[in-house]
Amino acid sequence: MVFIHDTEMSLRAAAALVNTLPDTDTEGVDRLVSQQDFDAYLDEYAYTGTFHRDDDELAAVRANRPRLLELWSVDREGAVPLVNAMLRDGRALPQLVIHDGFDWHIHATEPDAPLSVRMLVEAAMAFVDVIRSDQWDRVRICEADDCASVYVDFSKNGSKRYCDTGNCGNRMNVIAYRRRKAEESA
Repeated sequence: MVFIHDTEMSLRAAAALVNTLPDTDTEGVDRLVSQQDFDAYLDEYAYTGTFHRDDDELAAVRANRPRLLELWSVDREGAVPLVNAMLRDGRALPQLVIHDGFDWHIHATEPDAPLSVRMLVEAAMAFVDVIRSDQWDRVRICEADDCASVYVDFSKNGSKRYCDTGNCGNRMNVIAYRRRKAEESA
């Protein structure tokens, strides 16, 4: 395991949120437009605290996406001011908590803070762990020719090259295989 469970879950949720942006999706589609899209995201990525599930909350969460995407465009040192700003803006005050079957973990906002603030602070706290453990090289953009999706490589050896949002790995392997076969027969 590269990161502890709550850090990994927050990193996965942050990457998934970023990947709802139209410029990271291979089809150029915004995948967080409707309340149904939002509900599906929240069903997959668990957050605690107060939820309104209304248009204002959806708009605030959507506004987090470009800010989080910026983390994938900088190096480790460049991430520090971005993460610090997220923590400062969220008025983060980390505390250990245990609830709902989860072991001890950190909450850095009040449970009644706006969901968008809680999401941003949780992502920032996860990126703190990435920075502190000197694992920034695991924060990546898909290497597929036609994909700009982001991900964090959780593999043991850190060799993952493609995202999980589509079939990028399989597709690129098929392209490489066909290219090799064509070169062999030429």
